[in-house]
Amino acid sequence: MSLSKQQTEALQQRSNQQCELCRSEENLSAFLVTPKEGNDISDYVYACEQCRTQIDNPDTMDVNHWHCLNDSIWSEISAVKVLSWRVLNHLQKNHGPQDLLDMIYLTDEESTWAQSGFSTGDAEKHRDCNGHELNDGDDVSLIKDLKVKGAGFTAKQGTKVKNITLVADNPAHIEGKVESQRIVILTEFVKKQ
Repeated sequence: MSLSKQQTEALQQRSNQQCELCRSEENLSAFLVTPKEGNDISDYVYACEQCRTQIDNPDTMDVNHWHCLNDSIWSEISAVKVLSWRVLNHLQKNHGPQDLLDMIYLTDEESTWAQSGFSTGDAEKHRDCNGHELNDGDDVSLIKDLKVKGAGFTAKQGTKVKNITLVADNPAHIEGKVESQRIVILTEFVKKQ
C-alpha cells in the first residue's frame, strides 16, 4: 500500500524534510516498518536512500553511518524507535554498540512490533557476554559468582568451564561441568577463552 499525497505531505512535515534516522535531507521517501500494512503514516519512517538500502541489505550495514541512532532512539515516533531497535540489534550481533541498545525504551506494543519484523537471516547463535559466538567444545570462564540451584555450592567468578555443550533449543543456555557436576549456565555470564 502506498501513501496518499496528503499522507506523504504529513510525513514530510512530521520529519521536517529530513531522514528520521540520520537527518540527511537527500533522496527521502516513506519506508514502511513491517509487518504493519501501511494504513497510516504512523507505520512509516521518512528515510534517506542510504538508510533504506542498508536496512534492506543488513550485510552491507556501515557501523559508522549508524552513529545517528544516538538521537533517533529518543524519538517520540514509534516507527522510528522500532526501526532503530532493529538496526541496533543487527549491529550488536556483529559486535556493534550494546550501550545504545540498553538505553532504548520500547513500550510492550513497540517491542512486539520490533521483534515481529526482526530477522537475523539465520538461526539464533549462542554468544558470550561480549557477543562472541560460542561453539560446542569451547572453553569459557564465569564473569560473576553463580549460585548453583540444587547443588549447594556457588560457582565463583573466574571459574573455567571446559568443553561446553550448546543447548540446542535455547541460545541463552550452555551446559558444562563445574565441581564435577553438569550444570546449565546462561551465556550472558560467561566469557569465551
